[in-house]
Amino acid sequence: MKKNTPKIVHMANLWSLVGYPPKKKEWDIERKLVAIKEAGFGAITTLLTPKVGKLAKKHGLGVVGFFSSAKLSEMRGYLEGQRDAGAYDINVQVGDHDTTTTKATALAIRLMAEAKKIGVQPTVEIHRDTCTETPEKTYALADAYRKETGEILPMTLDFSHISVVKHLAPEDYTKRLIERKNIVQRAPQIHFRPFNGHHCQVPVTDGKGRLTPEVKDCLAFLEDLFTVWQKGRFGHEQLYVCPEMGPVAGGYNFHSLPNSWEEAIVLRKQIDKVWKKVSKAS
Repeated sequence: MKKNTPKIVHMANLWSLVGYPPKKKEWDIERKLVAIKEAGFGAITTLLTPKVGKLAKKHGLGVVGFFSSAKLSEMRGYLEGQRDAGAYDINVQVGDHDTTTTKATALAIRLMAEAKKIGVQPTVEIHRDTCTETPEKTYALADAYRKETGEILPMTLDFSHISVVKHLAPEDYTKRLIERKNIVQRAPQIHFRPFNGHHCQVPVTDGKGRLTPEVKDCLAFLEDLFTVWQKGRFGHEQLYVCPEMGPVAGGYNFHSLPNSWEEAIVLRKQIDKVWKKVSKAS
């Protein structure tokens, strides 16, 4: 890896450990954090509380905050809450499915302005049921924000949502999902959930330790994504990447499939291999 290559920070979403271990008493938060550290992760992401922030620091884990809001008046308070719990980077789901570009732009401008005042770095997540639920809405927001501020809006990339919206085939992932290279290269965070054109989450393994064909398709796309990201010139020192496997609770996973946390552990290792391959070639 070249000296000036930004480092990858593998980030676990506490959401992946909801209901873990299966069919037993769920671990408490500290036991989960110990497991995350032991699995090779460097950070966690969640809607942080002061307790979680302190425990993460105790176990040598970085923290990335989170919140969701569609109200201008809530931005400052949520940002301060995540900052006070230890976060500098904060992932934000902005607006609702029917939030207009005009309103979304106002929300994004307020978000970034308040963040600058208090010294944190938020990113707007590409996500269903928000103002970025389609590529058209995402790009309209990015264009309007740049027109108003002269800056590229920092976004958390989660292409699993757009892939489903656009019913994509694997051979189209790179062409359709890395259409706006400046948005990709500006992103400080990537939520990498394996997907296809029908499902926003597909299994990592077949239950016997073998990678699924579907995740192999996504890892090939990830190689292209990392290649484009590393060619950016935005002064990034690091990139947070989350193998964001959702649990059965909430409907992302199914009872008949491998559990989300153990799948996230496997996926983290695969992501790391792809990152090292791209970094070596760059």
